[in-house]
Amino acid sequence: MDETVIVVTGAEPLDPTVVASLPAHGIVIAADGALDHALSAGLTPAGLVGDLDSVSVAGLEWAEAHATIERHPADKNETDTELALAMAADLNPARLILVSGGGDRLDHTFAAIGALGHPGLTSVPVIEAWWGTQHIRVLHGPGRLSFDVIPGTTISLLAMHGRCKGVSIAGVKWPLDAARLTPLVGHGVSNVAIGERIDITVSEGVVTIMTTATTERSS
Repeated sequence: MDETVIVVTGAEPLDPTVVASLPAHGIVIAADGALDHALSAGLTPAGLVGDLDSVSVAGLEWAEAHATIERHPADKNETDTELALAMAADLNPARLILVSGGGDRLDHTFAAIGALGHPGLTSVPVIEAWWGTQHIRVLHGPGRLSFDVIPGTTISLLAMHGRCKGVSIAGVKWPLDAARLTPLVGHGVSNVAIGERIDITVSEGVVTIMTTATTERSS
C-alpha cells in the first residue's frame, strides 16, 4: 500500500496550480467526461470509468488506446464519481485524491464530496480532495489527522456524512474537545489556525475538513 490514486471528476477545467501540486507518479482515474479535462491538464489517466455519455469522441479514442475502460449502463444507481472511487479503492492506495475543477451544480458537488465518506474507503489512510482551489480532507473515525498550516488559515469541520462523535481539534482559536457534530451544522465552521500544526481526531463518524488552500504549508 504505497500508491497514490488521483480520481478526476467534474465538467470544469482543472486549476493549473492544483494540478502542479499533485504527486507526479500518482495513478490517475477519470470519471467519464473528466477524462478530457485530465488530458488538457497534462495528466495521463490509466483508467476511464462511467457510462461514457459525456466524454468526447477524441477522448474516448485516446482511452481505447491508452487506458483501461470500465463502461457502465446509463441506468445505474451510482454516479460516475462513485464508480471511479470504487475502482480507486480496489487498488488499495495509501493516498486518494479527488480532483475537480468545480462547477455550479450543487447536487454534483455534494454527491462527489459525500462519496469520500463511503464505508468502502475506510481502509485508505489519507483521503483528500481539491474542488476548484478549495482543499478538502476527509477523516474516517476512529482516526487522527495532523497537518501543517500558516497561522491565520481558515479551517472548517463539517459532518457531511452523518453525526460525528469525539471530534477534537487543536492548534486553532476555538478548540474542540470530544465534541459532537450534527450533519451540516456550523458548529465547526470558520475556525482559525493560531499555530503551524493542526491536530484533529474523531472517534465515530466521518469529518470533512476544509482549509484555505492559498495559506497551507506542504506537509
